[in-house]
This record gives sequence, structure tokens and C-alpha cells, in this order.
Amino acid sequence: MTSSTSTTPAGGGAPEGWEKPPPPRPALDARAWRECAYLLLSFPLAVVTFVCVVVWIYAGALLSVTVVGLPVLAAGLAGCRRVGAWERARARALLGLSVDEPSALPRAREGGLLTRLWSGLRDPVGWRTALYFVVRLPVATLTCWLTVIAGVVAWPALPWIVRWFTNVDRALVRGLLSPSDSLERRIAELESGRAAVTDTANADLRRIERDLHDGAQARLVALAMGLGMAKETVLRDPEAAARLVDEAHGEVKQALRELRDLARGIHPAILTDRGLGPALSAVASRCTVPVTVSVELDERPADAIEGIAYFTASELLQNVSKHSGAHQATVEVWRAGDRLMMQVTDDGRGGADPTAGSGLAGLADRLAAVDGLLAVHSPAGGPTTVTAELPWRARTAPPTRLADTLAEKNRGTTS
Repeated sequence: MTSSTSTTPAGGGAPEGWEKPPPPRPALDARAWRECAYLLLSFPLAVVTFVCVVVWIYAGALLSVTVVGLPVLAAGLAGCRRVGAWERARARALLGLSVDEPSALPRAREGGLLTRLWSGLRDPVGWRTALYFVVRLPVATLTCWLTVIAGVVAWPALPWIVRWFTNVDRALVRGLLSPSDSLERRIAELESGRAAVTDTANADLRRIERDLHDGAQARLVALAMGLGMAKETVLRDPEAAARLVDEAHGEVKQALRELRDLARGIHPAILTDRGLGPALSAVASRCTVPVTVSVELDERPADAIEGIAYFTASELLQNVSKHSGAHQATVEVWRAGDRLMMQVTDDGRGGADPTAGSGLAGLADRLAAVDGLLAVHSPAGGPTTVTAELPWRARTAPPTRLADTLAEKNRGTTS
């Protein structure tokens, strides 16, 4: 007959095979507590917002027979927009739900008070937010009291219960407090792009004005003064007058050179006449670093896209000359489906950061205004690769030069 005995280690320790239990942990984690707080707060907030919305709509409907009703309705919609923003912030903080902000209400720039009121009354975001406050009251009432009951009688299952209830709130927030569709987000992007284009155009105009005022205009003023002095001394001292005329001739040549450079900066003639490949080759020839240019395009893009691609490459090559310390660089341009791709690479020191307020940020804004992208890969020590992506737009008609038009007219006249 055998008997089984349990072995106990010396010193009164735990028996062999015995494992220490895991440390205790709370039944509800931080996320479940936040969801419970959201559900419990939703009920009083739903009561207040429901009463306000009902009173507002009732008052606006009664006063709509008079002019007073329109401002009441418009002000209520503006208030719904503001409270809806607070609700999105509450859902973001307690539910971790990230919802994009709707686009701002467009302001009518023309017309009187009635036009602006009508623009406010047609606000879809405000009406959807008002509908959200009406629908949320029965939902918040049900989920709040069921959460309280579940916390008393079904405490272990409370995390799953509040997750189900908050999923309903998440669906309501996404459906009624988010932007209506991609069109609103697209409008916001276009407004941002329009602002970037306007700022860029204003900066270009100021640069052209400054170059004309400080460069060519100053030289032309000096030229006029020199010619005036030469006119006064031509009879009294012909040799001095000849020197003044020679200096004026030099000023004319310098002014013409500056005007030519300014015109090339606005829109080079080689880009209009011969296209992107020869224009980029001309830019590369003026770079202080040897540049290899490769343009593989079966046809020319639209004038606007071609101009933006040219100036983007020109700015990037100027950065290579001034800041990179590179020994060589490459420019590649090709078409990929409905996109025009451009890549500028150099073997410089790297470290280019478009978020540091450099010219790369301005290039990115200019490209974004036409649905383009700018990607910068520039680790410390190099190499630096900047990829620009532009939408491909077909060229509607080839540009006609004035000389070609006159020649065509002359041929028609002689025939």
C-alpha cells in the first residue's frame, strides 16, 4: 500500500507546483472610465441642448412671418455650429474619436443684410447639428440609465456594455457632426490653395517691382542724367562728352541685361518656344554644380503645369548651388499616368527640412495649390532627393508668338 505525501520546502514556503497569483487589477480600465463619463454626461447635456433647439425652432417659426424670425434662425444655426464644435471636442477627449472640422460658413461678400441672412439659413452644418441634438436626447436617456443599472447589477460586464453604447454615439457623431462629404473638405483645401497662390503672386509682384525700381529704373535714371550732362558739355568739352556717352552706353547694356534676366524670371522665352527639356537644360547650365537633365515626355503639358514645374526645378537647383555643397546633381522629369513627376537629386551634405521655414515650404504650398505634392528625403550627410508631383493637364493649343502671327499675315498678303 502506497501513500502520497506533499513535500513542503524548508522554511515554511509554498508547496511545490504552487504559482503566485497575478496582481489585482481594476475591473474598469481608463478607457472604460472615460466612456462611462461620456455616457453619464450626455444625458444632462442632451436635455439642455434639446430644450434650446426646440425653443429656438419654435420661436423662429412663430417669428418667421416677420423679419425678426430670419435673424433668430440664423443666430440659432450659428450657435448650433459652435456647440457642435464642443461636442466634437468632447468625443475626441473621452471617446478618442477624431472627426474633421466642417468648413467655415462662407460669407456673402455682395448684397445686403437679407443676402447674408439667407446664406446663414442655408448652412447644412448648422441644420445637421440641430438634428443631432434632437436625435441624441432619446439615445442619451436610454444609454445613460442603462449604464447606471449595469453598474449596479452587472458590474463585470460594464466595459462591454459601455463600449456598445458609445459605438452608437460614435455613429451619431460621425454621421451628423462630421463634414457632409468629401466636397466640404475639398472646398477647404481649395480655399487654402487659393490663399497660397494669392500670397505667392503678391510676393512675385513685390519682387518684380523691387527689381525694376532698384535695378533697371535706377540705371535708366543715371542714363538720362549722363546724357543730359553730355548734351551740355558736347560743345565745350567734346572729350568729356564722349566719356559721358560711353558711360551711358555701358548703363544701357547693363539695364538691358537686367531687364532680360527679369523677363527670364517671369517666364523664359525658351520655355514657351521649345518646352521643358531645353528650358531645364538652360537652367542647369547656369548652376554652379554639374547637372544632368533627363526629360522623358511624349508631349508637352499645359502651360500652367509646365511653368510650375520649371520654376520648381529652378528653385531646387538654386538651393543646390547655394546650400548643398554638392559635387553633382540630376534632374529627371517623366510622366506617370495622369501625373507629371520630377525628381532633383544631389550628393551634398543633406539636412534639408521643409518645416524649418525654408524655401521648400513655399514650393510645397505652390504645388499644393494645383493638387501637387513635394516630398523631401534629405538625411544628414546626404544625398538629398526632392520629388515633385503635379497633375498632368493636356495642352489645349500651342502658344502663338507675335512674330509667327505677323509672318503668317505677311504671307497671306503677298499671296
